[in-house]
Amino acid sequence: MHRHTIAVIGTGYVGLTAGACLAQLGHRVVCADLDPVKVAELNRGDVRILEEGLPELVRAGLDAGRLRFVIGAADAVRGARTVFICVGTPTGPDGRADLTAVDAVVEEIRPLLEPDSVLVTKSTVPVGTAARITAALGRTDVGVVSNPEFLREGTSVSDFLQPDRVVIGSASPWAAAQVAELYAGVDAPVVLADAASAEVVKYAANCFLAVKLSYVNTLAELCEQVGADIGRVTAALGQDHRVGGAFLRPGPGWGGSCLPKDTRALLGTADSFGIDFPLVRAAIDTNAHQQTRIAAKISRLCGGTDGSLAGVRIGLLGLTFKAGTDDLRDSPALAIATELARRGAELTAHDPAVPVIRHAELPAGITVVDDPHQAANGASGLVLCTEWPHYRGLDWTRVAAGLHRPVVVDTRNHLDPRALSAAGLAWHGTGTSPVEPALTPV
Repeated sequence: MHRHTIAVIGTGYVGLTAGACLAQLGHRVVCADLDPVKVAELNRGDVRILEEGLPELVRAGLDAGRLRFVIGAADAVRGARTVFICVGTPTGPDGRADLTAVDAVVEEIRPLLEPDSVLVTKSTVPVGTAARITAALGRTDVGVVSNPEFLREGTSVSDFLQPDRVVIGSASPWAAAQVAELYAGVDAPVVLADAASAEVVKYAANCFLAVKLSYVNTLAELCEQVGADIGRVTAALGQDHRVGGAFLRPGPGWGGSCLPKDTRALLGTADSFGIDFPLVRAAIDTNAHQQTRIAAKISRLCGGTDGSLAGVRIGLLGLTFKAGTDDLRDSPALAIATELARRGAELTAHDPAVPVIRHAELPAGITVVDDPHQAANGASGLVLCTEWPHYRGLDWTRVAAGLHRPVVVDTRNHLDPRALSAAGLAWHGTGTSPVEPALTPV
């Protein structure tokens, strides 16, 4: 395999993972960021992102001399045969992705790119971005490729090195072949397409998953009303190969850095072409409803006789949008916490990632504790919002002793109802019947 010299512009989740993994595949990689403090930290192997396996991969790349970090894109692209753009594309006021950072990078590196090099968009970008970049470059000797990422936070390293597929879109066959060569050590099918199709794929995948999650959350609501069990329903549903079992677990709603942004971006893109996309819009509305529904459920179970939460203390387990990450962006846990606080609740929360959280500020009114058992002390109910594995092993007898009212609301069906019942706690899951406390707690 021919080893390449690669520049990666941006060291967020996508850029840092891509750079470290490409170095692991044997390429020489230079990653660029505008923050000199962050660059210095990364060159020391100090990774501040909570991502399994990523710190080890960065240190391995540094030790092997195949990975380094520099300040600014200009220093990174000199001598690079392939350049990946991995900067942020946040949602703009119109719902579509804001390409300000992408445009700035292209303008900066345009005269610095090597002849016969390839510029790759790894950032999630709207349809037409490759054509937009090609026009902005004004260089026929530089290929432009769309190579969307399908990385899940918490498993981004394995998702990069062991993907379901590698999608490469370009109007230039030689540029597409050059990018495909970078993945020669990855055992996955390579899907070659035009750039527009590759750009659609990313949004299509994430929006489909959002629709699937909203669908199962509505099914869970129905199951609660008719006395069915969502776990049994989805177990049978997932056996159908046309449906598949992935993304069929109910929860407090979907969030994070991708699904909320990408659903809004697809709606914005469709709207710009005069196309209505009611299915995706319904998925977004259903997600907001799920979070409000769970807050109302907590009010009913933990509040006063009228459901009021004024002055009622509620314990929360988990604040990040899912386990294995320190990311609070569009976290359903925070959405529920905000609604509970609006209803007057006093919130005490625990999350193992809180010491390294820095992506967003916690809402006012949340007291964070170091021990998950402390979140239950004096509370009228304990609510599990994020499925951190070690929450399953809590001392439930200790939790029961601390709670003012023996109620646990498990928004993700993550806990063992029998263990809670044995400790004298009532377990209230999502889409299933509650499990009452054992008559004689053990």
